[in-house]
Amino acid sequence: MDFDFSDEQRQFAEQVRRFAREQLAAGALKRARDPRFPFDIAKLMAEHGLMGITLPQSEGGQGGTLMDAVIAIMEVAAVCPRSADVVQFGNFGPIRTFAEYARPAQKARWLGELLSGRMVMSLGMTEPDAGSAVTDLKTSARADGASYVINGSKVFATFSPDAQIFLVYVRFGPGLDGIGSVLIERGTPGFSIGAPSAFMSDEEWSELHFADCRIPAENVLLGPGGFKKQMAGFNVERLGNTARSLALGRYAFNAARDYALKREQFGRPICEFQGLQWKFAEMAIKLDGAELLLYRAAANADRGLPSAYETAVAKAACNQAGFEAANEAVQIMGALGYSRETLVEYCMRRTRGWMIAGGSIEMLKNRIAEHVFDRRFDQRKPAPKAAQ
Repeated sequence: MDFDFSDEQRQFAEQVRRFAREQLAAGALKRARDPRFPFDIAKLMAEHGLMGITLPQSEGGQGGTLMDAVIAIMEVAAVCPRSADVVQFGNFGPIRTFAEYARPAQKARWLGELLSGRMVMSLGMTEPDAGSAVTDLKTSARADGASYVINGSKVFATFSPDAQIFLVYVRFGPGLDGIGSVLIERGTPGFSIGAPSAFMSDEEWSELHFADCRIPAENVLLGPGGFKKQMAGFNVERLGNTARSLALGRYAFNAARDYALKREQFGRPICEFQGLQWKFAEMAIKLDGAELLLYRAAANADRGLPSAYETAVAKAACNQAGFEAANEAVQIMGALGYSRETLVEYCMRRTRGWMIAGGSIEMLKNRIAEHVFDRRFDQRKPAPKAAQ
């Protein structure tokens, strides 16, 4: 088993690293404090071929692999953690599901704008009563002639304050087979977007409300029975979450290591104290192990969609390792790490959120256990038995 990158991958990593240092290092701290989508960075990345890395060149992409996209997000995050969100959007987010399943007319209308960095797409999946249990969603799509009428609401949609197009999970009918998705443009009558709210990470999101929102039938992305395809595409988005968790954990680890080499207490560098040495050793073990699991999931997917099991294992490992590294880095750097003068506390807040977003740690462990035992464990309350 080869754990090293190919010559082409090493060359690509160096190119992205050079781009990040030259174009993104300046302003990294300021960028992290701005909750709005950085369209200037998205356009810059599009010019350097970092949008649509895994998409075919015939569709405006770069024709690369999922591993190439992981390399890009890791290298960018090592210099500017906030800019890694743009790599996430351009390669792992709902754009990947859209590119996988959209019809030619839909791609012709929106894909070019998305890959150019001029437009951002938001995913409307979570509802007030349908988070981890996404199959309980209630937002409905009712056929009415050549249109569909959408009713319902969504919460916690990433990039929603700035998005022009929304990929929305809807229910066409009852049961799992009744779930699919539609594309809804900002400004569509019956579609209202609430005032921005903020997460602990300072990222902003807006409630999405649909009240007899009428869309043309050609805006259906995946009709009834499309849920499993959507979740297969969502595994790519999870890998973007996974890669950023690991990358921000490493950013914090590196910042704390540099600090420990220079900071002196009691007449010597603090890296010479065993209590801190063990912290760094434990962080290195967890980060290195999680990285291998991320690479396994990405490498085995190649140009296709990653395994649900390998994605779950990688995300759980990287979420936990990334947060633990960032959290320990704050402790090691003390007041400086806790202050907003560095990006270490930012990394801690962001990695904490990814332990919830895109599939919580607990839900991932449920999926992993199902693979271990080769059986389904239904988490829902048992239905009452019929009266005799």
